[in-house]
Amino acid sequence: MNKNNRRSFLKNTALTGMTAALPFGSQLEAAVKKTSLASAPSDLKITSVKCGFIRGGSGLFVKIYSNQDIWGCGEGVDATPGTYHLVKRFETMLVDKNPLNVHRLFEDIRRRGVFGGAQSGMYVAVMSAIEAALWDLTGKALGLPVYQLLGGKFRDKIRVYCDTALYQNRQPTPEDFAQAARKTADMGFTAIKFDLDQANDPNKYDQYNWTASPAELQRMVDQMAAAREEVGPNVDICADMHGRYDTTTGERVAKLLEPLNLMWLEEPIPAENVDAYKKITESTSTPICAGENIYLAYGFRRLLEIGGADIIMPDLQKVGGLGESQRVANLANLYYVPFAPHMVASFLGAMASCHVCASVPNFMILEWQIYFHTNPMFEEIVDYDGEKFVDGFIPLSEKPGIGVEINEEGMRKYAVEGYPFFE
Repeated sequence: MNKNNRRSFLKNTALTGMTAALPFGSQLEAAVKKTSLASAPSDLKITSVKCGFIRGGSGLFVKIYSNQDIWGCGEGVDATPGTYHLVKRFETMLVDKNPLNVHRLFEDIRRRGVFGGAQSGMYVAVMSAIEAALWDLTGKALGLPVYQLLGGKFRDKIRVYCDTALYQNRQPTPEDFAQAARKTADMGFTAIKFDLDQANDPNKYDQYNWTASPAELQRMVDQMAAAREEVGPNVDICADMHGRYDTTTGERVAKLLEPLNLMWLEEPIPAENVDAYKKITESTSTPICAGENIYLAYGFRRLLEIGGADIIMPDLQKVGGLGESQRVANLANLYYVPFAPHMVASFLGAMASCHVCASVPNFMILEWQIYFHTNPMFEEIVDYDGEKFVDGFIPLSEKPGIGVEINEEGMRKYAVEGYPFFE
């Protein structure tokens, strides 16, 4: 024996003597706990992909199973209704493959859909859920949180802003804005978002005209001014127009809101015309935020090149997945543009987003929904035993994978009728 082997032998012999005095069965129990349940990474194989839908199909949850007793969970949003068979199509591309090759599997699925819609929409939204589940499975297999797989973390907690869901179809008054701002600030949020688009505003020219009337413009200013006055200058406030106006209106609203020092004005026009975005951005000191309906890093290239937006907000549950989201953030960082992801998912999607937000230097803030505090469904559909929200931040999970599990039984009563449910 060399010295190291001799030292190890003596150490193990001493430990054996010590453990011999332990209660009957405890040595076996200890050995089992120390033994990895996972085989070599090269032996890990995908066996099946199952899914469930909630929220009318706009919430897709997938589980990727392996030949070991581990699985991965992922979530896609918005562009997911009716996509059950697309999930099963992707399953055929994944079965018997090693899930640890996340980027390769993502590229295999994307390339095989070049003529089948892999540039945007449903294809990419479903691919986002699949890709996130692959990261989750990989993290569990290797015993590492996803942020570590993405290269490490810049921060331990993720700042969030609260979408108040003070939807304009109920025609809220400036007083309603003020009350919602106060309530949200009292909950510990340091950033708040309101919606400004109102389809049933009686002052609209007509339902198809995207130009806001003078009375509509005044309504928007009065609502946001009431919120700002209520919480003062040190709380960030942003406004969302959901891409439902024209360039002229976007320019006017941004200009009128300049005295309120908004964190941003979000998507005054649709996503498709980045030159129109540049026109608005250059016309105002109000920061313009865009990107929730842009897909893949390719989609952000020209927007960033021409300075079409001051802040980008990809939705990590439909932009292409967690790795693709990091690519988008890193691309934006080359232009010194902040990364502030859109997020309308469950806490599974929120924490998945947090891993990406922790892994990039130019993260600004992540969206958080008031429904986490008001709708019991969002407690029932996932399992997570850590703190979800503390004083305006989400503490980053240190558990292997994403750290949040799908609760199938809790989700079952919200499942969309007519869709197979994790079958």
